Amino acid sequence: MSDSSKYNQRGVSATKDEVHEAIKNLDKGIFPNAFCKVLPDYVAGDPNFCNIMHADTAGTKTSLAYLYWKETGDLSVWEGVAQDAMVMNLDDMACIGCVDQIILSSTIGRNKNLIPGEVIKAIIQYTQKFVEQMAEWGLGIYLAGGETADVGDIVRTIDVGYTTFGRMPRQKVLVNDIQPGDVIVGLASFGEAKYEDYYNGGMGSNGLTSARHDTLAKIYASQYPDSYDPNTPEHLVYTGSKFLTEKIMVDGNELDVGKLVLSPTRTYLPVLKKVFDEIPNGIHGMIHCSGGGQTKVSKFIKNRKVIKNNLFELPPLFELIQNESKTDWKEMYQVFNMGHRMEIYCDENRAQEIMEISREFNVEAQIVGRVEEQDGETVQIDSPYGTFIY
Repeated sequence: MSDSSKYNQRGVSATKDEVHEAIKNLDKGIFPNAFCKVLPDYVAGDPNFCNIMHADTAGTKTSLAYLYWKETGDLSVWEGVAQDAMVMNLDDMACIGCVDQIILSSTIGRNKNLIPGEVIKAIIQYTQKFVEQMAEWGLGIYLAGGETADVGDIVRTIDVGYTTFGRMPRQKVLVNDIQPGDVIVGLASFGEAKYEDYYNGGMGSNGLTSARHDTLAKIYASQYPDSYDPNTPEHLVYTGSKFLTEKIMVDGNELDVGKLVLSPTRTYLPVLKKVFDEIPNGIHGMIHCSGGGQTKVSKFIKNRKVIKNNLFELPPLFELIQNESKTDWKEMYQVFNMGHRMEIYCDENRAQEIMEISREFNVEAQIVGRVEEQDGETVQIDSPYGTFIY
């Protein structure tokens, strides 16, 4: 069975073709090639300003958090889920330069029979803690409340989502205009940033359905039937060999397999705020490698060839997932970030400054590729496992 078929039968998609088809005729905002939709300033009516609103969730990462919490009683995994959902919004908005003065609201749907109040409390309290942590780095994020609904008839365990809103001067919006000759600075998704408390395996909030089922052992299907869709073919449910609390050594850290895969989605907000503050020009685009993994940039280029030929050494997390799943390497690069989740397209003479700023925050950075002109749009990955064209 092909990997694409496995993903489809599990009810997920790396490309979201159906979603893109559904929205293709919608208005793309005042800057169509910006990473986020940008609207006129409907709030104050100022023609020099614009509004940005974004919504996203932690996806099926909540199912893995549910498993780990049930197995261990460790409530801290829900803090990571809150961060996952927030960062999927905040770092998308950061790609257009919106890194400050952001309003945040939550929408949580739970099955009350399975998810008690202590879980909701952990999520909400960590939301406040994350906001306070970002404030220490000069980032203004403000809570506007939210909705928590008991919807057990439609949610198996819990769904955690956030909506963000920002207002900024139009002239400060970064609109993707990726140029031939640009280099690509990749910001690592793994390691331990200055604003993180422990090693991050590099997982974002994409590919979790695959990572969970392909890595974890079959025993979890019978122990926790609420953790997966019963319509999924049985032979695709928890097909791996690993146990949640099985130990694995990563860069001198002994981690549970479950905790490694549950690594919270790293935010790059502190890094990017300093980049925007200190580098006034020479940046032509930013791409958050979320849905679509290393191919995400293909949606924001025209008559360009993006060549990624100097990627980070593959972090142990993604090696683990591939070893367990045997997923084709080409598919791996399309589903997972594979080591860097933020890309900055810039003049070569700006790259060193950007990398130095990133390293100040203990986030490794390197030039991972370049851009060439061509007819049509292509992303080329040159990896130790082969060359892949998308």
